[in-house]
Amino acid sequence: MSPSGRTVDFVVAANRLPVDRVVHPDGSTEWRTSPGGLVTAMESVMTGRDGVWVGWAGEPGEAPEPFETETGLQLHPVPLDANEIRDYYEGFSNDTLWPIYHDVIVEPTFHRRWWATYRTVNERFAHAVADVAAEGATVWVHDYQLQLVPALLRDLRPDLRIGWFNHIPFPPVELFAQLPWRKHVLRGLLGADFLGFQRTTDAGNFVRACRQLLGATSKGDVVAWEGTDDDHPGASPRLVRAAAVPISIDFAGLEALARTPEVRARAKEIRASLGDPDVVLLGVDRLDYTKGIRHRLRAISELLEDGDIGPPEATFVQVATPSRERVAAYRQLRAQIEGMVGRINGDFSHIGDAAVHYLHQSYPRDEMAAMFQAADIMLVTPLRDGMNLVAKEYVTCRHDLGGALVLSEFTGAAQELRQAYSCNPHDIIGLKQTILRAIRDSPSERRRRMRALRRRVRTNDVQTWAQRYLRALEFAPDKPPRR
Repeated sequence: MSPSGRTVDFVVAANRLPVDRVVHPDGSTEWRTSPGGLVTAMESVMTGRDGVWVGWAGEPGEAPEPFETETGLQLHPVPLDANEIRDYYEGFSNDTLWPIYHDVIVEPTFHRRWWATYRTVNERFAHAVADVAAEGATVWVHDYQLQLVPALLRDLRPDLRIGWFNHIPFPPVELFAQLPWRKHVLRGLLGADFLGFQRTTDAGNFVRACRQLLGATSKGDVVAWEGTDDDHPGASPRLVRAAAVPISIDFAGLEALARTPEVRARAKEIRASLGDPDVVLLGVDRLDYTKGIRHRLRAISELLEDGDIGPPEATFVQVATPSRERVAAYRQLRAQIEGMVGRINGDFSHIGDAAVHYLHQSYPRDEMAAMFQAADIMLVTPLRDGMNLVAKEYVTCRHDLGGALVLSEFTGAAQELRQAYSCNPHDIIGLKQTILRAIRDSPSERRRRMRALRRRVRTNDVQTWAQRYLRALEFAPDKPPRR
């Protein structure tokens, strides 16, 4: 049930709740809004709705009782024990699925125990959603950790309208086919009425996977599946639409924050603390091998070696938010990046003037808004990314029309932000040239680009995204009857 003990008409299900528990020195605790694109996007969607957010509270053991945040969000925690966190989240979600869905940049790991736990946790989420959803409610399931929930929930509650949204890429069938449980995942997703993806390519990859691996048929973006295959006889036929509905941000809210005197003053303080260089370059990423941080550092190192940039006239700030530190690939990545930063600073920094400032920590929203305003060049150069909301956040914070966005063509954001300085992060020479072009272009050219980028993000904000998604779900081809 919801915190008030009743069922609701709108349910969001995601791996994590949008809050973290903070313990103060005096032993008191509070729930604080978590960082992250999904939380930022969905908070504004949930506001004013009669809804509940179902998710894990972030700590192993018994789940807290359902509760309501200070901002009025109703939260329904789902428990995970330490073994489930290891096998379902760190294991199957982030050491099996994540690599496959990101072009196998690192090799995926396959363990049957991880898969069994993934299914168990998805069943728990499905039951939790079924408990809080009113008759005929709309349910919005999020992301790759919960790909089995739609079909499991459909079996429990056929009256519900069920949607699923993928925040990361969906891989080509040639990569997805590596997954031993590929048919189970596709059947799980086909329990939904509508499947949303960041890019048209991702939706097309899913449709092709259904055709080739399940024997389904398709017409346009609608998959027709008889509900049966060699491994799974006897289910009901399904019509499921799969389409691109790219996510965005709360433009108005973030711009208002960026315009506050406190944030603008903090931006000046940040530049002063860096020695008031002519050019501040900035990267802001979760510490992940998909984000292209190593390629970015290699380009910066070569620009320094070539003499094109250098302290004190130019400095690079890399914010790397800690991530999945118990997964071996992430521990190795951190060591590699910190080694690269150390070598660059050893070779090119002067006393009091660092070539690279490396910050392995997370920051609150107002501090990030100030950093965005302090940065002349924003480097968003992932090797593969579903969307990358940092690019949109940077554009939103530049109400002064200053700054320049260097954006990887392998992000979902590149499909929308076409006035950015586009780059291929695998091409180090090309990346260097793009960075220099962004630095050296005239102020009028950079303002022209930024004005167009801001117009795009303002027009297609998170509210527009939610409305488009929910409308697509409402008119899904195989919608359940309203009673």
